[in-house]
Amino acid sequence: MSQTKNCSPTCHSFKCLKNSAFYRQNNVWCKTTEEMCEVENCTYAMCYKRSLLPKGICGETVKRKTVETKPENVPGPAIKLKGKTLKRLRNDDFF
Repeated sequence: MSQTKNCSPTCHSFKCLKNSAFYRQNNVWCKTTEEMCEVENCTYAMCYKRSLLPKGICGETVKRKTVETKPENVPGPAIKLKGKTLKRLRNDDFF
């Protein structure tokens, strides 16, 4: 999984939303354009696993990058209470 791969219409998770993709010999053809199915240019291409990225890249071959950020010293939001809630929680610990 070191390289990203393009999605292909022969994948089990691939779906044409217009139902115009069909097999002709060993290739997948589009009934709408009468050409070979091109996932990167098609607006009706979909992945069942929701891993189709822009430009036809398969999301399952992309390795995620996570970045840890340190939170700043930000106090929690101030909560203003009124009425019965204030009476129930009136305690020096909350203020």
